[in-house]
Amino acid sequence: MAKRGREDSVDAESEAAPTRLDRWLWAARFFKTRGLASEAVAGGKVSINGARPKRSRGVELGDQIRIQLGPYEHLVTVRALSIRRGPAAEAALLFEEDIAGARRRAEVAARLKAEAVLFTGGTGRPNKKERREIGKLRGRK
Repeated sequence: MAKRGREDSVDAESEAAPTRLDRWLWAARFFKTRGLASEAVAGGKVSINGARPKRSRGVELGDQIRIQLGPYEHLVTVRALSIRRGPAAEAALLFEEDIAGARRRAEVAARLKAEAVLFTGGTGRPNKKERREIGKLRGRK
C-alpha cells in the first residue's frame, strides 16, 4: 500500500464537491482565519470573474479571483481546490498568480516604501536648545 503525498491530497480534494469561497481563501493562505475571509468577501474585497460573490459561493477550477488586501491587489486563477489549510508550499499549488498583478503589487510596495522614507517621525518633545532654534525661526529673541 503506497503512501499518498501532500500533492496527491490536493488532487484528491480537487475532484470532490465544490469548495466554498471563504474556505478556499483560508486554505490558500490569503487570510489567517475563515472569519477574516468571510468578512473580506462580505465587504466586497473579493470578486470572482468580475462579480461580487457571497462567501458560500462554490469555487471552480479556472475561476479568476481578485483579492484586495490593504493597498495590495492579488489577481489569481484557481488551479486546485482544497478544504484544509496545509503548509505554504501546498497552498501555493492552489492558485496561479497573474504576472501583471504581481508587477502592480511590487510597484505599490516600492511606492509605499519610498513614501515611508520621505516622512520621518519626530523624536518627541523638543529639548531646550531645539526650542530656542524654533523661537529664532519664528522671530523671537
